[in-house]
Amino acid sequence: MAAHPLSRRAFLAALLASSAAPVAAQNAAQPFALPDIPGPLRPLGGLVIDAKALAGGGFSGAHLAPDLTLSMISDRGHWAEARLVLDGLTPIGLHPLRHGALHDEAGRPLPRGFNADAEALARLPDGTWLVAFERRHRIRAYRRLDGPGAYVAPPPGLENAPANGGLESLAVLPDGRLFAIAETFAPPDRPELRHAWLGTPGRWMPLYWQPAPGFHPTDAAILPDGRALVLERRFSLLGGFSARLVITVPGALRSPREGTVLTGETILMLDDAPLPSENWEAVAVTRLGDQTLVALISDDNESILQRSLLLLFAWRG
Repeated sequence: MAAHPLSRRAFLAALLASSAAPVAAQNAAQPFALPDIPGPLRPLGGLVIDAKALAGGGFSGAHLAPDLTLSMISDRGHWAEARLVLDGLTPIGLHPLRHGALHDEAGRPLPRGFNADAEALARLPDGTWLVAFERRHRIRAYRRLDGPGAYVAPPPGLENAPANGGLESLAVLPDGRLFAIAETFAPPDRPELRHAWLGTPGRWMPLYWQPAPGFHPTDAAILPDGRALVLERRFSLLGGFSARLVITVPGALRSPREGTVLTGETILMLDDAPLPSENWEAVAVTRLGDQTLVALISDDNESILQRSLLLLFAWRG
């Protein structure tokens, strides 16, 4: 299919006119088609997520497992799991599995607000979940998302980040190391950069990430070859939301030196033409057979003016 602009009005019209087969009542999403685009990502389709079926929206971090279990956390201290349903490789549904509140180290639900602003989700090779929080900057480790969350050593200096500009990107490399980027936390003498880190809790190496002018990193995921996909977002009152997905060069995360400035090449733009513009906050990567799938998820901020969307791509790079 040739690429074509997909404005919000056209998007809604296409959705209402969708010829997709009826879905079961427990389906928490409505599918819609995506136009083909050049580049290393082949669009497979999108879903409008019914956030109410998952007990709330505001999804800001996600993980997609090889069995197509989609795990998400929200900036309201909530988590949800659903099964992504495919027809071939085309997404056609999202079936809710479980959901609940994130907990503190004593197993008590995190109080909504300052202490519950979960922004990034990653899973270690042993199955442990790591959740990064803003406002009260920290990382918690969960053996189960419905269990207690223990503190782990955060990157040094993270406590100095702006309240709403802390750790939004957290990804696990194939060797188990973590790659983390702050949203707006910048060195005073290089405001165009963002603090970033590579390593493990207690053994973090400080790096920097260079976003595009006006953009801020909101999430990261790792391809099977070790390259990072970094999602960046821009917002203005006149222009609304736009986003870009960038990829690091091969080997960039293999053995960088302390203070290395990392950057990436743009491989995808989301600015309403041809892909929908929204508050894109999460990116996830998984393997399905011989395919590498890349999912993007938007945060609706629990607002009637925004949408929780999922876009699915196959990596053809």
